[in-house]
Amino acid sequence: MANKNKNTSVNRRSFLGSTALGTAGFYLASQAPFSMAQDLRISEVGQTASTRSGRVRGLMREGVQQFWGVPYGAPTDGANRFMPPKAPTAWSGVRDAFQIGNRCYQGPNAFEPSPVVLAMNRQEQEGEDCLNLNVFTPAADNRSRPVMVWMHGGGHRYGSGNYLMYDGTLLAKKEDVVVVSVSHRLNIFGYMHLADIGGEKWAESTNLGTQDLVAALQWVHDNIAEFGGDPDRVTIFGQSGGGGKTSSLMGVPTASTLFHRAIAQSGSTIRGMTADDANEGVSRYLNKLGINANQLDRLQALSPQQIEDALYGDPDLNSFPMGPVIDGNFIPRHPWDPSAPAYTADVPFMAGSVETENGWIGPPPYELSDGDMLNLFKNRISNGNEQQARELISLYQGKFPGRRNRMLWLTAESDNTRRWSAQYLNRMKYEQGSAPSYLYLFDWHSPVHDNRMGSYHTLEIPFVFNNVDVAASMTGADSSRYELAHVMSAAWAAFARTGDPNHADMPTWAPFTTENYPTMMFGDEVRAENDPNKDARLALAAIRQEA
Repeated sequence: MANKNKNTSVNRRSFLGSTALGTAGFYLASQAPFSMAQDLRISEVGQTASTRSGRVRGLMREGVQQFWGVPYGAPTDGANRFMPPKAPTAWSGVRDAFQIGNRCYQGPNAFEPSPVVLAMNRQEQEGEDCLNLNVFTPAADNRSRPVMVWMHGGGHRYGSGNYLMYDGTLLAKKEDVVVVSVSHRLNIFGYMHLADIGGEKWAESTNLGTQDLVAALQWVHDNIAEFGGDPDRVTIFGQSGGGGKTSSLMGVPTASTLFHRAIAQSGSTIRGMTADDANEGVSRYLNKLGINANQLDRLQALSPQQIEDALYGDPDLNSFPMGPVIDGNFIPRHPWDPSAPAYTADVPFMAGSVETENGWIGPPPYELSDGDMLNLFKNRISNGNEQQARELISLYQGKFPGRRNRMLWLTAESDNTRRWSAQYLNRMKYEQGSAPSYLYLFDWHSPVHDNRMGSYHTLEIPFVFNNVDVAASMTGADSSRYELAHVMSAAWAAFARTGDPNHADMPTWAPFTTENYPTMMFGDEVRAENDPNKDARLALAAIRQEA
């Protein structure tokens, strides 16, 4: 659908173009505790591709080649536990890549805040043989397509690359790109910082989950041409914890040559954990186990259950660090503080948020009393200052007349957290002055759960992947979803292709500047606005400066 006036909005309810794919859900996942019983009956055996470890054969669905559970690293148990990732053992013959691989250990308190997202979670088998990825490509040929590598959400504690909404089939088919989704070590298995206490053997035992991601990107660099991808046009992108992984990888020197664009959706890592804080947490954990610094080999003899029980069974270890550590080598400094990372200065960047991020928790009760709303504004934003809280409420009521209290609070909370972070990343990238950045705000409200969730955390993912039917539990079933899925998936693919997200079926998306905060709004209307939350942004900044 050509846009005759690129400065006007596109109304998704009037969109009738054939480019919006309304494909029905293309498979049904097993509801068994583990999903190794993937339904393969509607698949065909696909192409074979070569990797440096051996040949793999995939499936074909929807005309797209799917390679599931391809190892990019060796198992991480035994002598490999708490060690940097190693290359997988080579195999002979052809390995069938038909089934999803293990997810890495999650910990006993892994959960989904919302049932509509839980429906996307395959809950596959956990294990230490979990360094695997999935590849979705139109063809394993020599076409050199843009490559989009997905970093899953769940912070650095939970999740995997195998959620139903992360399936790259329809995005690969529609936009002629190669999509890769990655699983990696998490929580204590991925972020035990032993480099400072274990001597030479353990000198690189830090940030292991992030090292896994670098290993996955190295695998992409070395092998993706065999799957029809271009190793010189790799985009890393992710949501929530995946946005944090994307932004932290931009500050990792060994990763900087392995990707060429980056997208952070509702997540960021501005500062990492200091080595001192990480060491303190590790010391408490080792004391719990009765292991001294010169006995770290004992950690490799324990069972995964023993590793987890010692951590999660002790309330005093609830604050154990689980995320990137500024170790001075692998991650030399805080990724985005005080400035954007120099290692990826020439990498075009995109970051954004959804309008009511924490609407996914619950889902929340529909209504919120005036008194309860005042208390939330006062205690969570204005540092106990009731007058400031009342002024903020008045500001939001003026901006969104008729919007109910619950949605006003969720909008303000998002403005003050993930929206602020996305704007901060864009400001830092703009001030660096070496590559463009793009800011977006997703404000399409889902009808599910009686409109209680709004534009909630994770909701944009099915639109980016063109998976709104697979994710009907999240999006509802109205046919008007398809236009927004078309516009967003095309924008993300255009960015992966050229570093510029603009395409013919959307208004002009200007690069970010601190002068007017140009923002692409993805909602009932796709429209470009300058600084859409300016008054709230400035009021919240003033409160933050006073704190």
